[in-house]
Amino acid sequence: MRWSRFVEHGQEKLGIWRDGGLLHLGDLDPALHPGHLLMASSAVAAHLAWRLHHLRGIRLVDPASVRFLPPLLGHRVLCAGLNYRSHAEETGLEIPRYPTFFIRHEDSLAGHGDFLRIPEISAQLDYEGELAVILGRDCHGILDRKGALAAIAGYTVFNDGSIRDYQFRGSQWTLGKNFPASGACGPWVTSAEDLPEGAAGLRIETFVGEERLQSGNTSELIFDVAELVRELARCMVLRAGDLVATGTPSGVGFTRKPPGFLRPGDLCRIEIEGVGVLENPVA
Repeated sequence: MRWSRFVEHGQEKLGIWRDGGLLHLGDLDPALHPGHLLMASSAVAAHLAWRLHHLRGIRLVDPASVRFLPPLLGHRVLCAGLNYRSHAEETGLEIPRYPTFFIRHEDSLAGHGDFLRIPEISAQLDYEGELAVILGRDCHGILDRKGALAAIAGYTVFNDGSIRDYQFRGSQWTLGKNFPASGACGPWVTSAEDLPEGAAGLRIETFVGEERLQSGNTSELIFDVAELVRELARCMVLRAGDLVATGTPSGVGFTRKPPGFLRPGDLCRIEIEGVGVLENPVA
């Protein structure tokens, strides 16, 4: 199952994908609410499948007629840094012994199809293609691997866009990671059950125009999705709907010689096998 968050006629909605269109959650069943999309419950999944199979004459929303929003239903956007060996090596940094995390805010993210925005005070907007986890339940404390994977509702595509000169002004990355619309997320969440366990072994690529600039595989993560969720849950209460971005492979712009950053008129596209395609123009 895949679902998206979008705006139609000025109203924010949630929709499940069916036959190339979006089925508004309220049309599927008025009793359903956003939490049902996050529940890792076979009973809920079976109910949704039954409703989808028996629907007749329900209007499907044309995805070309809506504005996509980042598919966020939680309170936090938590991001892992330096989590591909190839990326750590291209930056000249040591392979981390423990996961490194930082926080983004929702208004730093654009939806699929919306503009990534270069701020007036910098020309160093860089791309970072990433797999992101959407949590389906609250969790806190000591989790085993099975429990961490069970807490994951699905996965989406993430662009952890960075304003590099501001990111590297200090030892903390917060400023460089939170300019408005400097990153992106979407266009949908793909259920965990539709992907290999832990979304392992999936090709991830980033293109600017037709040029492929990043190419990696989620099997190359230093700390895989279960390890990231386990480490975070030790330290904080994770909530259903929270997002965890898992890091980017090598090929980012600031490590190129000469460095290459996104420019107005570029089209940035991130593809993750089995998960989706996130595309954003740059302005």
